[in-house]
Amino acid sequence: MSDPTEILERAYQHAHENLEQPIILESEICDHTNYVARNLKNRAGVRLLMACLLAKLHRPEIDIRKPYTEIGDPDSFSGRSYDERYITAFINQYNLPCNSTTEFLTPALRNRNVILTPEINLVGKPPQLYQAVLTLLDDVYQERTTPENLLAEIVRSLLIDRNERQQRIDALVSELRTTDDAMPLSSEDIVNLIEKHLSLKGTSRLPVLAIAAAYQTAEQSLGEKVLTLQAHNAADLQTGALGDVEITLLADEEIVTSYEMKSKRVTQEDIDQALQKLSTNGKRIDNYIFITTELIDRDVQDYARSMYQETGGIEFVVLDCIGFIRHFLHLFHRLRSQFLEAYQSLLIAEPQSAVSQPVKEAFLAMRQAAETGIEDN
Repeated sequence: MSDPTEILERAYQHAHENLEQPIILESEICDHTNYVARNLKNRAGVRLLMACLLAKLHRPEIDIRKPYTEIGDPDSFSGRSYDERYITAFINQYNLPCNSTTEFLTPALRNRNVILTPEINLVGKPPQLYQAVLTLLDDVYQERTTPENLLAEIVRSLLIDRNERQQRIDALVSELRTTDDAMPLSSEDIVNLIEKHLSLKGTSRLPVLAIAAAYQTAEQSLGEKVLTLQAHNAADLQTGALGDVEITLLADEEIVTSYEMKSKRVTQEDIDQALQKLSTNGKRIDNYIFITTELIDRDVQDYARSMYQETGGIEFVVLDCIGFIRHFLHLFHRLRSQFLEAYQSLLIAEPQSAVSQPVKEAFLAMRQAAETGIEDN
């Protein structure tokens, strides 16, 4: 019996060696595989398939359509366990364009205990995706294809997708180099660029990157540095982090400032939860700063200010995201271009589950338009 990690590595090698031609010759199965693996609206279905295929290859006696131990049959299995224990690491290792968390906690699949046959309605969106997933599971069950080939074909589609995405990013970055001799963007131009970028859908991660970029840029001037950012979907309770961005002095690792990002209005309850988190962690910091993209209530500002006396010296404050960036860029005006490069680097490095490909491409295109002086006003 092969180790699941070895099975996945073999699938990767098989796919990598056959990028130029399909591994599965049956056109319908190949089409379904490509549709599931590269679906822009839902990147979760492919994880379900990979987990079930891995389980089948690891334990040939199981029924690939029964990824729930609650079914109670001897040939059922825990698809979620295979997904979380092995698929997550595999996706991260090769930077594959999939969701970063298990499919088995999504509304379509959680709390299920049924055999996943083509007749089942999983009530997922888009419905065609889940129908394709169920059909592919049945293809393996009916021995119309082998689990080895299907897993390798899925990985092949993901690798092609990953490479195409990177090529588009590289092309856009390359085009930006043609503006190297242009006058650097002003601080206000950069603020305008970031504000437009934040206005797009699916940009909740961007304020984190902007604050981190600011500290990276001014690290030596401030005598402070930003700690490694936690994953976008990582809960503070799981990671032990105090906030989305944690700042320490250059000389040590003691956190002095914690930033928490909000894409909604900050409330008194948010401040109370931050107090509880500090109490639970037992850590002593200087500043706890909320950064919001929404309006700030005066009552909440006053409540935050009152915490200084209550906590014996911890400053709580609520700041506007764009206002913070504007003040930073004017305060460190000579570092404005370095800030823009740091923000772009952090943006591109983010996994697809945190910042989507269209959001990344949009920033690069908007920056080029701003630097060439052809952006819309």
